[in-house]
Amino acid sequence: MANGIVPPQAEPRDALREGRAALQRHAWTEAFDLLTRADEETPLSGNDLEALAEAAFFAARADVLADIRQRAFKAHRDAGDPLRAAYLALVLGREYGREGKTSIASAWIRRAERLLEPEPETYVHGYLALVRSEAARAAGDLDGALALAERAVEIGERTHDGELRAWGLSGLGTLRIAAGDASDGLALMEEASIAAVNGELSPFASGVICCAMISACRDLTDYQRATEWIEATDRYCQQQAVSGFPGVCRIHRAEVMVASGGWQLAEQELERATGELERYGADPPRSDGFYALGEVRRLRGDLEGAEAAYRQAHALGRTPYPGLALVRLHEGRVTAAATAIDAAVADEARDRWARARLLPAQVEIAVVAGDRERARTAVDELATIVATYPSPAMEAAVSMALGRVLLAEDDAAGAVRELRAAIRSWREVPNPYEVARTRALLAEALSALGDDEDAGLEREAARAEFERLGATLDAAAAERSIRAAAERARPASQVRMTFMFTDIVGSTRLADALGDQAWEQLLQWHDRTLPALVARSGGHVVKSTGDGFFAAFDAARRAVECATAIQRALAAHRRSTGFALDVRIGLHAAEANRRADDYSGVGVHVAARVAALANGGEILATEETLAEAGVSDTRDRREASLKGVSAPVPIAAVAWA
Repeated sequence: MANGIVPPQAEPRDALREGRAALQRHAWTEAFDLLTRADEETPLSGNDLEALAEAAFFAARADVLADIRQRAFKAHRDAGDPLRAAYLALVLGREYGREGKTSIASAWIRRAERLLEPEPETYVHGYLALVRSEAARAAGDLDGALALAERAVEIGERTHDGELRAWGLSGLGTLRIAAGDASDGLALMEEASIAAVNGELSPFASGVICCAMISACRDLTDYQRATEWIEATDRYCQQQAVSGFPGVCRIHRAEVMVASGGWQLAEQELERATGELERYGADPPRSDGFYALGEVRRLRGDLEGAEAAYRQAHALGRTPYPGLALVRLHEGRVTAAATAIDAAVADEARDRWARARLLPAQVEIAVVAGDRERARTAVDELATIVATYPSPAMEAAVSMALGRVLLAEDDAAGAVRELRAAIRSWREVPNPYEVARTRALLAEALSALGDDEDAGLEREAARAEFERLGATLDAAAAERSIRAAAERARPASQVRMTFMFTDIVGSTRLADALGDQAWEQLLQWHDRTLPALVARSGGHVVKSTGDGFFAAFDAARRAVECATAIQRALAAHRRSTGFALDVRIGLHAAEANRRADDYSGVGVHVAARVAALANGGEILATEETLAEAGVSDTRDRREASLKGVSAPVPIAAVAWA
């Protein structure tokens, strides 16, 4: 936020005159040095202190910026210029607010309000309306924020202040998008941005308004429009010798590169840009840069590096989701992933498009966790939001998410239809990584329909694209899928195994009681401990089942020993920390079909149903399994009717304590 500075009437000193001239040329460092020297000789006026503040910003001297602006406020107030003093107070309030210093920010804004009380309406009242609009949005009052932004635009028009009007249009457009009217919101932001790149505004206002425009396009995944404004802003910055904002443009350009598959160059650009912006104290764009860096690293399979970048983004004020939740999913920590993404969606209750950026990940994680109801709810909401502004990328995201849900709902034909539509839309974006991911899903749906030949073609195409892009984890998963399909094509081998299913009971209640951080640590302990105990007992984890694990053992005795060890480890954790997860366990020994690393058949089904009957902290097993393991210390013997099994099944609980 800036307004034109009126030079004083007195004949300037040499350093001051040269400093003003350097400022006009946008020789920012030279202007800063000269104006600082002039200030040391004789304290500068309020207007010249504002000029020094502008030079300080573009010379990356954020360390002195607040002090200079505070001196400018005092100089204007002492010179009897309450309007300019109020304007500086609003600038200071806004900047302190962005730093999270809300009490100091409020104090400055109140000073501005007090100075403006006796004054007739001026451009400064418009800036006050903008500051109040931002506060209303932060408080969840979107309607109030919209009304205040509209007032700012009206004041700008009445006072013929083009810069205020541009700020107001940009803010109003952002709010309209948040309210769900993306088309109108973008139109307002475009009107403000064209004034910026046309040189009609101050360099600071131009940079911020253009960055807001590009960010909105990025958030709506309108990459074509984003690219147009990135190029226009870049040209403006080069013509006007504006530093700082090119770093922001590099971040946005890199975000577009990520979508198009240029990951290596994008990573280099992001590392360079985030380092450059640190000198400017530009935390919001730096946080975007670190988040984008996390995305690149996650896609390339560097989960540790991705998490570090997401955490840096979070430290600078940006949500690390959905990226960090997808890291947890890649790590096989499905419960942690689901807890994180569900909390992120719940926290983002006001901004529909912010929710839209989270919902595809919520669908993906919910499907893996077996929560089909949540997945269906999320994809329906996503479709409703995207219908208001159907960009190719968002249309593709909806079709892909819907295809994923339909496949989970056993509607393979519907899934094929949606996934093929998604591939067409992703190609239009273009986003080769998402094309490959959708191909991998399409292969699953085609296999479910018995079309193994086309499924094989899709798997091969997905693997080739993942390898070309350098998506190491996805390429490895595609290779496993190809091998598994080859195994399924062979006759299944019959094996006798003991199957174990574990499941966390009452996870929502405990998560609410513990809080996010303690809950995350507890899940990490669970996800490390249980697979380790399975391996120690000679078994192997077949797959994660969301809130638990499916494991197999070649001996019933080893399965019972492992189940006992799990419950005892949980009890020990409860004694040492005061809390632990309640886990139920079901066991059944049976013949099953083995293909690759997976098992199928009635025996697996029985084990899962037995686990579902257990209480938290209980081990339930079929009597056939207990007899095979030589276990006699049991309780609560009974017969259970299991869905899909014709005859009642004798079961009992293992006395493990």
